Amino acid sequence: MIHPEHQRRAYLQAMGIDVWLPREAAEPAVVESPVSNVAPVHDLDWDELRQCVADCTRCELAASRTQTVFGVGNRNAEWMIIGEAPGAEEDRRGEPFVGRAGKMLDEMLRAIGQSRESVFIANILKCRPPNNRDPKPAEAAECRGYLERQIAMVKPNIILAVGRIAAQNLLASDEPVGRMRGRRHDLNGIPLVVTYHPAYLLRSPSQKRKSWRDLCLAKALSMEVAT
Repeated sequence: MIHPEHQRRAYLQAMGIDVWLPREAAEPAVVESPVSNVAPVHDLDWDELRQCVADCTRCELAASRTQTVFGVGNRNAEWMIIGEAPGAEEDRRGEPFVGRAGKMLDEMLRAIGQSRESVFIANILKCRPPNNRDPKPAEAAECRGYLERQIAMVKPNIILAVGRIAAQNLLASDEPVGRMRGRRHDLNGIPLVVTYHPAYLLRSPSQKRKSWRDLCLAKALSMEVAT
């Protein structure tokens, strides 16, 4: 499991924020990944951010991707859906959540009165990891600024973290999904609900009832923010 403090430091370093450690801790510390000298993204508009992502070479995934997967949907959405990383089909098409898992996500959204067009969908990573392996902490850290800027521009009422990788990275936690789901979390003041990944629900349809409860919680929290 990823130690939350190490993950937090990696995020801060990737975003260009100095991390100060006590002298006795600083000497043996090892930087997990180099921080690239890339201009900050906090003031970029949508087109500039998309181009920045397309040109990104911050980590080793740039060498193996077909294309980046920026995100799709309504830029003024009340709901933001965040998954883990592109798969093979997403890498080919440049769009998150396609294929069988994407269709399952579409069904989940329709069940609560939303659609792919009404929400904004993004991932922790903008590039596909080889063989669909889990994202490395350094890779997630390098991509974090892009995602943070997307969240800041969308200004969603609710964030739905889909799957273990997304939830653990967003919340800097090593808890399993089963412990994180079913309650409200907060990400910079935005309500966040954790639920199972659609691919998991395809393998374990008995868990759909729990996922439905998560969606209902997210809907209720979104309505609270809207009022």
